[in-house]
Amino acid sequence: MKIGVLGTGTWGIALARMLANDNYEVTAWSAIESEIDELSTKRIHKNLPGMVVPDSIVFTKDISEVCKDKEILLFAVPSVFVRSTTEKARDFIPDGQIIVDVAKGIEADTLFTMSQVIGDVLSDGKHDNIKIVALSGPTHAEEVARDMPTTIVSACKDESAARKVQDIFMNTCMRVYTNDDVLGIELCGALKNIIALASGISTGLGNGDNAKAAIITRGMVEMTRLGLAMGAKQETFSGLAGVGDLIVTATSIHSRNNRCGMLIGQGVKPSEAVKQVGMVVEGVNALPAAMRLIEKYQVEMPITAMVNAVVKEEVDPATAVAALMGRDKKNEMNFRD
Repeated sequence: MKIGVLGTGTWGIALARMLANDNYEVTAWSAIESEIDELSTKRIHKNLPGMVVPDSIVFTKDISEVCKDKEILLFAVPSVFVRSTTEKARDFIPDGQIIVDVAKGIEADTLFTMSQVIGDVLSDGKHDNIKIVALSGPTHAEEVARDMPTTIVSACKDESAARKVQDIFMNTCMRVYTNDDVLGIELCGALKNIIALASGISTGLGNGDNAKAAIITRGMVEMTRLGLAMGAKQETFSGLAGVGDLIVTATSIHSRNNRCGMLIGQGVKPSEAVKQVGMVVEGVNALPAAMRLIEKYQVEMPITAMVNAVVKEEVDPATAVAALMGRDKKNEMNFRD
């Protein structure tokens, strides 16, 4: 079976390695030609030290080659490049193709999730039978690259497509579940990055585990609150792509969002913090869309709003914490308030 991977960042290359080691024929493409040169010659990834890239993976700078005659197309580019990458690939994607998206985000202008962005670009009358699967969960590339036990969710309205992706990606190290709540899965993937920023900011300020637990728990309430308003299923938010991914992103040293938040909490300017992380910080990218969704659906998401204010340098982190702690009294069981 042939699989094409668009994007050779840490997550794309970790999955490409896993699939190649499972004896699939993998071709990988990146818009960054220097990445292709380095990966094809050195067979290492600068952000995944110790991981050896299998010799069987073919690297290409030709997007038509990565799309041609593939059973699965895996989109592993940052969320802000999903639309432009789909536009580049559109003419080479056959009708009936199964596309697996692992990017996590919400497009700021349209408020589309990543599968909706791909579907929008391919709504040209020539791709009516495309099947788009969202693959999401608590999955750090650094651990997948070392074959450490990992779980993930394959989400699609078409159950047969979700199961096919489940079959392809499941092995002794990766356990895959299916889910038909694509919207919920993708909202979790985007919003948990914002809460992870909050967790990191709190840690950077010197706060402890009590504060982290509160941020994760109340952040989960915020994510679920918006999801329900948008029509997602509550059960999804208590699953792997929801609370599972939130826990790992808000607590792990591997988390870019957590690290970025810690730097901000320590006094580094948000723009400089992103530069110091050195990779895409999806929580920062998700904030504009999150704020628009809060307004559109009239839901209360105070942690998200405070992270946005801190990132925009409208308030300093310590003041943001004080404002959250001083909010009006609430009943915890009043879930929608």
